[in-house]
Amino acid sequence: MKNKLFTIEDHLKESLKNKRFAKAWKESEAEYRLACQLIEKRLKKNISQRELAKKVKTTQAIISKIETMQANPSLFLLKRIAFELDSKLVLGFK
Repeated sequence: MKNKLFTIEDHLKESLKNKRFAKAWKESEAEYRLACQLIEKRLKKNISQRELAKKVKTTQAIISKIETMQANPSLFLLKRIAFELDSKLVLGFK
């Protein structure tokens, strides 16, 4: 019998069965996805938070706060970040 690797997706799926967790997830999902995508893009470009901050004329602390979901960045800042990461900012409502 082989052991199946328990992934973060598996953990999330299991955690979403808890109503309190599901509510908290729903309220913070946009910030979480933004943070994950920002980190992924920044790391693919092989640049530090400090380097990105300098390019978008902000501080490393602000980039860190966005990546740790502790900031509410302006649309203007997100557009500058997207530009510097050679990405397209996509917003929408579902």
